[in-house]
Amino acid sequence: MKKIFLPIAILFFGIITAQDTGEDDWGAWYMYFGTNRISDKLSIHSEAQFRYYNTGGNFNQLLLRTGLNYHINSDAIATLGYAYIATDNTFEEIVNEVNFKENRIFQQFILRNKVGEFLFEHRYRLEQRFIDFGSFTDTQHRARYRLQLTLPLTDTFFVNAYDEVFLNLQDDIFGQNRLYFAFGINITENSNLQIGYLKNHFNQINFDRLQIAVFFNPDFRKKSK
Repeated sequence: MKKIFLPIAILFFGIITAQDTGEDDWGAWYMYFGTNRISDKLSIHSEAQFRYYNTGGNFNQLLLRTGLNYHINSDAIATLGYAYIATDNTFEEIVNEVNFKENRIFQQFILRNKVGEFLFEHRYRLEQRFIDFGSFTDTQHRARYRLQLTLPLTDTFFVNAYDEVFLNLQDDIFGQNRLYFAFGINITENSNLQIGYLKNHFNQINFDRLQIAVFFNPDFRKKSK
């Protein structure tokens, strides 16, 4: 009897565990991005992301990021920055759960070019991740590359798409891949709204995410008379 019960129990536990990942549920990322120009060569990056396992709740991750951008020219930008991340990696909502926290330093380089009406952006990023799991801490390093394509439809509307791969610099090299597509609306000269879809692929699991993002890029440079 024990020989029959044990594999059945293992299978049942595996099914229950698989259901708790939230893979079959649509989640949502609500985001703000800003590039705050303070001089001809410098700007400040500001960013806040609120990520959920469901579109209406069930907290997954808070990400706050900032950085100093150096504008080499209009098509090349170098950035040194910092991010704080709090993550709940379980789909089930648990009372008084302790989330793991991360402090992150990153270096970034962006190159832009235009082919016809298509705007291309290549983003290269290195990250040093200092993660506090509660019972222990860990330091990890990661490289990221994102290829983004933007196509203006009119002066007001545009479409935006990208693919980004994450590569671990320790252990298993593949981290994740993000495929994104969105429709955008230019609200003012320096702000826009994007509503899109993200497929977030990991080694053993995939997530579907609704994305709503606001971009606001104020120019604080003093205008010459």
